Amino acid sequence: MKQVIYRNLTSKILHLGFILLLTFSTSITAQDGDPANGKKLFNTNCASCHKLDNPMTGPALRNVEARLVEEQGLDRAWINAWIRNSAALIKSGDPYATKIFAEWNNVAMTAFPQLSDQDISDILAYTAEPPTVIVDPCVENPGGPGCDQPKTEGGASNNLILGALAVLFGLLAVALVLVKRTLNRFADAKGIEVATKDKGLPLWKAFVQNQFLVLVTAIFLLLASGYFVYGYLMQVGVDQGYEPVQPIHYSHRIHAGDNGIDCKYCHSSARVSKHSGIPSLNVCMNCHKSISNVAAETLAEGKQYGVDYDAEIQKLYEAVGWDGTAYTGESKPVKWIRIHNLPDFAYFNHSQHVSVAGIECQTCHGPVEEMEIMSQHSPLTMGWCINCHRETNVRVQDNGYYTKIHEELSKKYGVEQLTAAQMGGLECGKCHY
Repeated sequence: MKQVIYRNLTSKILHLGFILLLTFSTSITAQDGDPANGKKLFNTNCASCHKLDNPMTGPALRNVEARLVEEQGLDRAWINAWIRNSAALIKSGDPYATKIFAEWNNVAMTAFPQLSDQDISDILAYTAEPPTVIVDPCVENPGGPGCDQPKTEGGASNNLILGALAVLFGLLAVALVLVKRTLNRFADAKGIEVATKDKGLPLWKAFVQNQFLVLVTAIFLLLASGYFVYGYLMQVGVDQGYEPVQPIHYSHRIHAGDNGIDCKYCHSSARVSKHSGIPSLNVCMNCHKSISNVAAETLAEGKQYGVDYDAEIQKLYEAVGWDGTAYTGESKPVKWIRIHNLPDFAYFNHSQHVSVAGIECQTCHGPVEEMEIMSQHSPLTMGWCINCHRETNVRVQDNGYYTKIHEELSKKYGVEQLTAAQMGGLECGKCHY
């Protein structure tokens, strides 16, 4: 009887193993890559034309390898050949390559001969990952750290000054009342008769003759005037909300929002340079050589903003000298209007914040994926920068240099995580020449 039990158990284990083998056999090839590196490669090479879950200029790529293996019987060698040179595969008469070419308006995919086998494996591993569901921790835990604390920006310092002035005014008023009462008691004790004012005087004369009210009013007016003058002067040079009209309309809402193009695909220098840079029009033409007509739904959206997208694309073609089939060589410069402009004495390095600190573009530039017309979201004042340095922890993981400094400064400040301010982020020379 025991042998029968063991035999049945062994049979069940074998069946279960066979089912698991069938389940994961189609995706095992995609798991030999690095999804993290694949995401970087995808954003750099693929995101301008492809989304993971929705079609764009090209088809959606979520689980693309598993779909090609299961539905078309293709293998990794075919995928590598297609990615590196789709035009050659189409020219060879490959049935599926020809079918895809016809389905997508007879436009061949850009060739990527520089991608190695490992690079392609990494990209496919990234496309094989399940969709990520972003959950706001403050929704599940409203009382958690940072969920009940509003962000402090430049306006907080003005409110603090106003509160301090109000307290000072109140203390002065109380002090004057006490002084008056003390003088009245002193006069009564000495038998000094205090002259009383004629109640029949006009209100303004009575006010002028009352030195106490005159003094309190003068102090109030001086403090209020100082506050408003200070507030006005602090706004000089602050262009928050600046939204100029550009010579060629560019919708971040469509490109970064609807199409999901990574910011650093166009502003590539933000990863390695002080400036994020103005993208070359050749970057635009990577896609717009194949996009001559805008979808009717998108054109309808443009009318809501008073924009004719087809006309704006024609401006792009005129600027680069594209006649629809080839470059004419007659290009025109585009006089873009700068939106974000720091003073010459302030130093800011994009690569230090983007590549080293890992800060998202939206942290400073706001929800650009929702902006039809780009505007300056943040005030870019010194107080705004300092508040960020005081609140942002330094990333020291897997960095031996910062780990050593972190350990020493953690003992000094008695904390587990150091902010940028504690690492020297408030030193004048860090931002000012």
